[in-house]
Amino acid sequence: MLSYDKLENILGVSFKDKALLCQALTHTSYLHEHPDGVNVSNERLEYLGDALVGLVIARHLYDVFPDAEEGALTVMRSELVKGSSLAEVAFSFDLGDFLLFGRGEESSGGRSRLSNLAAAFEALTGAILIDQGYETARKFVLRGLDARISTLAKWTGTENAKSLLQELAQSASDGFPTYRIVDESGAEHARWFTAEVIVADRVTGRGSGPRKSVAEQEAARSALRHMGHDA
Repeated sequence: MLSYDKLENILGVSFKDKALLCQALTHTSYLHEHPDGVNVSNERLEYLGDALVGLVIARHLYDVFPDAEEGALTVMRSELVKGSSLAEVAFSFDLGDFLLFGRGEESSGGRSRLSNLAAAFEALTGAILIDQGYETARKFVLRGLDARISTLAKWTGTENAKSLLQELAQSASDGFPTYRIVDESGAEHARWFTAEVIVADRVTGRGSGPRKSVAEQEAARSALRHMGHDA
């Protein structure tokens, strides 16, 4: 069995079953060229890890952003669990250095291929779940994606621009902001909405998005920028 002490130190996880860690790092191309060695690839663990990452992120976003609407939560989750995001996390853990490839995949740049890195991260997460349990796996996922979660919170408007705008408007005795959808376009399965927000009888912001709720949040953010507040 290969020694993965360095990787375990990077991950902050010491595996009880080293064979699981080896499996998580084994690409199918390796099996084709080493039939007498490792006898299973990381694809089954990738399947398990994919489901776990989605669950962990969905629950975390639900808990941490209680005022975020469904549309914003969906956008954030999609950004966090997409392949390129997971590949970045894998890269930060130097996973590419530890993956087992066949010569063909190796020579064609497989060690730095985003799809391989993302799959390895998911497989590793699945392996941690089996070896260490849910709580350790959950913490591992969140530790890897923490920086992106913090960035996306502002990018998607989940700091709840609508609530902030309402507070500011009321403190200025301007009453409650009201929203209206002023345009809808696109095919039935890909609608695009444009919203305006009205404060003190004036249109103070305008925004667009794939859902009415997202368009309203963007309109609120526009109004906040107009009022000199970051959102």
